Amino acid sequence: MAVDLWQFAFDALPDLRFARCAKRLRASRDGEAVADTTSALLVWEPRRIVPEYAVPAADLLVELAPARAAEQPDPLPEVLVPGNFGWHTSPGTRLALDEGGTEVAFRPDDPALAGRVVLDFSAFDWVEEEQPVLGHPHDPFQRIDCLTSSRHVVVRLGDTVLAESTRPVALFETHLPPRWYLPREDVRLDLLTPSSTHTVCAYKGVASYLGSDLEGGRDIAWFYPDPLHDAEPVRDHVCFWSERCEVVVDGVPVEGRMPGI
Repeated sequence: MAVDLWQFAFDALPDLRFARCAKRLRASRDGEAVADTTSALLVWEPRRIVPEYAVPAADLLVELAPARAAEQPDPLPEVLVPGNFGWHTSPGTRLALDEGGTEVAFRPDDPALAGRVVLDFSAFDWVEEEQPVLGHPHDPFQRIDCLTSSRHVVVRLGDTVLAESTRPVALFETHLPPRWYLPREDVRLDLLTPSSTHTVCAYKGVASYLGSDLEGGRDIAWFYPDPLHDAEPVRDHVCFWSERCEVVVDGVPVEGRMPGI
């Protein structure tokens, strides 16, 4: 029977998963080296959709001690998005930089991981080869494609048209709905104002947000002023949340939703 690979990825969520990483990987904290390895694994605990780095204990440059347990909800969400490192779904040992301190690492009991130590991405600064890593570890099964398009895109908030374009850049990202990035000339920037909100994507970079005084217009759009290389085609283009306003492409409303939105 044919296998739907899209569904296959979600069917594996209940499992503890790993993939080998051939890159040189370094972690630091406050300028001090913490780990340096070419034998890392990417590890997804059950329910996790984003991996964490796991390094051999021999490649750690600091001593770790038992950590205090973190509080976690009961039950846990069915799908765990990035964050809340201490919400574990597999047995193992919590570790800290100091005895009884905040958890920054976890040693799973599963023998397939060969005693590697999973490090909390958010607790350290990371470099793959000589490239800083933003947001979360890079998933080898995830990618983005930025394609110039002639599709007709109209964005409305209530009865107000915020943008209309026939020259968008379509951004396709694995397991996420397509996004439509529009040239600034095709956007009613007079109805939008800069927001103090910024978010980080591991594949696109740091996003800056725009809001509107219209009802429901808070942080309704974003753009990348200095994108990472894979997202260079969408530099300074404006994208709108289809979850928060009406985005219509060639007469068809966009219905896909990002998890958690």
